[in-house]
Amino acid sequence: MPFIGNQPALSYTSFAKQDFTTSATTSYTLDNPVTNENEIALFINFVRQEPTTAYTASGTSLTLTSATSASDDMYCVFLGKAVQTVNPPSGSVGISQLSATGTKDNTTFLRGDNTFASAGGDNTPAFYGQLASDQTMTRNATVKITGMTSNEIDTNSAFDGTTFTVPNGEGGNYYLEGTIVYDFETAGDDGFEVFAAIYKNGSTLKGSQFMNISTQDLRHVSLDVSGIFNLSAGNTIELYSYSTDSNSGDAKARSNKTSIGGYKIIT
Repeated sequence: MPFIGNQPALSYTSFAKQDFTTSATTSYTLDNPVTNENEIALFINFVRQEPTTAYTASGTSLTLTSATSASDDMYCVFLGKAVQTVNPPSGSVGISQLSATGTKDNTTFLRGDNTFASAGGDNTPAFYGQLASDQTMTRNATVKITGMTSNEIDTNSAFDGTTFTVPNGEGGNYYLEGTIVYDFETAGDDGFEVFAAIYKNGSTLKGSQFMNISTQDLRHVSLDVSGIFNLSAGNTIELYSYSTDSNSGDAKARSNKTSIGGYKIIT
């Protein structure tokens, strides 16, 4: 039969029950208020009593026609307190009752697409290292930064201080960052152009550049390069540099200030 409104959700139904401590009396108190005696089923010594004839009820007051004795067993079921809920009762559903594809266990949760995915997690693989000692940057040449072993982080044994290699099964989106701090003191404090780049498999993935167009001497330059990139297992990540000055000296990449790092992004 058609009706207007939301579809009733009556999946789980239970009835409230009350046990009485009996004595030689006709008056008892109900745990839940009722409109009249027809809203409860009363049993004395396991025999159901007739409403109105054997007892009456109103509010929380229950009155018997004949007094009970202390040895009687009496209880009632609240017919007017049938509890119907949308959600199953607490503790009634376990792992085996979940209907979903994928592995069902205590470390996974059910997503809206009816599949299981691992709950929580961390941003690994992750790696980081700072240049352990100053490195000379050959003038007018592209140089790989090596020996970034100071304060090193390497969650998956995939970083050797120079090269990070994406481990098997760990392809995905990664946040990568590199920093090079140049020192042109030994080149006459006349730095002119610097370029820092993150390399993937030996080619530029992303770079950052600075050129000194002023007439003032330039001793220190710091370049940062970062981004989010999709990497596959076996891809290699390294930090490269190019630098030149106004005369003919070689700059240095400063230790503990030059670094590379990154981590896989949870998706």
